[in-house]
Amino acid sequence: MNENFKSGFVAIIGRPNVGKSTLMNHLIGQKIAITSKKPQTTRNRIQTVYTCDEGQIVFLDTPGIHKAKNKLGEYMVQVAERTLKEVDAIMWLVEPSTFIGAGERHIAEQLQGIGVPIILIINKIDTVSKEEILPAIDTYRKVCDFAEIIPCSALRGQNTQDIIGCILKYLPYGPMFYDEDTVTDQPQRQIVAEIIREKALHALDAEIPHGIAVAIDRMKTRPGKNPIVDIDATIICERESHKGIIIGKQGVMLKKIGSNARYEIERMLESKVNLKLWVKVKKDWRDSDFLIKNFGYDKKEI
Repeated sequence: MNENFKSGFVAIIGRPNVGKSTLMNHLIGQKIAITSKKPQTTRNRIQTVYTCDEGQIVFLDTPGIHKAKNKLGEYMVQVAERTLKEVDAIMWLVEPSTFIGAGERHIAEQLQGIGVPIILIINKIDTVSKEEILPAIDTYRKVCDFAEIIPCSALRGQNTQDIIGCILKYLPYGPMFYDEDTVTDQPQRQIVAEIIREKALHALDAEIPHGIAVAIDRMKTRPGKNPIVDIDATIICERESHKGIIIGKQGVMLKKIGSNARYEIERMLESKVNLKLWVKVKKDWRDSDFLIKNFGYDKKEI
């Protein structure tokens, strides 16, 4: 082990839909967290690992910090806020704006006196002119005492090459926490469920996605020279009317979700996949502690 090797935990925080999962997937070099234009996509704290010759960074991609409207929302916010107290450094993602809204001010309050280096990532610089970036940096500089400020575009890969080196500067010297080929601690079944949920998020109307979860009922590999993975999964929704929309006329929508999900699951598992999807209604599941836990949202740490 290199005696100059560094290792540590870094939280990725920010308002919903600011690009946290996109940035993490880009830095890791493969897809771990689902991404969507719809906010509050990440519901669990997803742990991913970046290893290089200089060190190992364990990223904790938290749900977005926002005002909770139900028990699932409260759980997501608790996960995000607790993560801040467990890490060696924090990456706070914001958009390139000179207006600091209530959401960002709430996060700034959470960061006061946190006692670890805070790296501000001004993401989505590809959406504004170059002249707008410096005023945005100047605005945020006054909000918090940042160790570093890096403008970038996670989607386009602009200026992201500086982020890893910047983080390593602030991590302690120490050994690896994970083997060098580890990229996530997420169980395979959970990643499969998240891929299916992502494809549903992309395909469905704005009103429905917050009210869906995915449960993997069965996941088994058929033995043989060319193994096939059989996956049975259920999309859970809150209303009977939503069920009809998810299935679609003559099952077209459900087939689309299944086809898109199967393609990506096959790439991840490097195997043929036989995916069967069902849709069930569980009224107000987002306000049920039992159902939240049942659909894979682990509350035992809270």
